[in-house]
Amino acid sequence: MSAEVAVRAAVIDALRADTLLMDGLNGLFDGDPVRASQPYGVVGECIGADWGGKDVAGRELRLTIGLHDGGETPARLAGMIARIDPVLAGVAVREGWRIVTARLVRSRVARATRQLSLIHI
Repeated sequence: MSAEVAVRAAVIDALRADTLLMDGLNGLFDGDPVRASQPYGVVGECIGADWGGKDVAGRELRLTIGLHDGGETPARLAGMIARIDPVLAGVAVREGWRIVTARLVRSRVARATRQLSLIHI
């Protein structure tokens, strides 16, 4: 199984297992949902690139996590955003792949058609 598929599945499982995060969401989806009521989360694209050293093969992955909320302010998102990094830090090994480091690269809170989103890469 590719690193992209294995890690993406492990991240989705870990996010869904976090009760504090899921208590604030109506659902967490693998890709854009056809229909969803806010607030909800989406695990979006996963981009992979070769990474490795002399004696080790690896992949660098960038995964997008979106949190969508229709509130007037991003206040409700704050608690959900705070849950993402601790969950990612605890993602388990899957299909022979292990996560060496998981960290937030970029985040953005934006208003789009009365929707607030977090992009977590």
